Amino acid sequence: MKVERLRWLGVVRHGQSTGNVIAERAENGGRESIDIPERDADVPLSDHGREQAAAVGRWLAERPPDLAIVSPYLRTRQTAETALAGTGVPMEVDERLRDRELGVLDLLTGHGVRERLPAEAARRARLGKFYYRPPGGESWADVLLRLRALLREVREDHPGARVVLFGHEAIVLLVRYLAEGLSEAELMAVAHDTTVANCSISSWRRLGDRLEPELFNHVEHLHQAGAAPTRQENVNAEPS
Repeated sequence: MKVERLRWLGVVRHGQSTGNVIAERAENGGRESIDIPERDADVPLSDHGREQAAAVGRWLAERPPDLAIVSPYLRTRQTAETALAGTGVPMEVDERLRDRELGVLDLLTGHGVRERLPAEAARRARLGKFYYRPPGGESWADVLLRLRALLREVREDHPGARVVLFGHEAIVLLVRYLAEGLSEAELMAVAHDTTVANCSISSWRRLGDRLEPELFNHVEHLHQAGAAPTRQENVNAEPS
């Protein structure tokens, strides 16, 4: 997948959400399920997540993008709206940046999957995250199909532009996979060693005929703003 027609590509994970906080408590407490009242698409930012989003805004103000493309999920839209407030940067919502669909794993902790769905836990371990598709859900490879289409349109419709995406943990990892031409093994090594921080920034800039890595999981802007990084994985047993 080539995205060299863009001058700069950035991707921001949404700020800490109320779902992140509840999920962390459930995981740390050894619970099987995660008690989130909203559907996943309606989970909002926490107060700390809003502070993190404001810090992203200060970072972007020094290097404004030409366009922002945003997941339709509430926590992601709130992150983008806060970060881009008053900038005049156009914002497009695109469902292809939505979080990964987890199907039967929805609202289960890792412990809960192993206890309630041992056959699925075994199938996931055998197939690996890249190709494992939970019943009613998506594999990482499925998410890549929509990301490839989105990035193709972006590079064709906005040649030479600076574009920032606002998405979710798996989106950050899979954009890196596409932008850098990683193999499955290389992607899995990155995913194993990295929990993408809320409101972290990853970016690539054009050098010659291709995009080159610039930042990955960057959080210095959060430290500078006093909005401490949080690295909770999204709800539901796996990074997403």
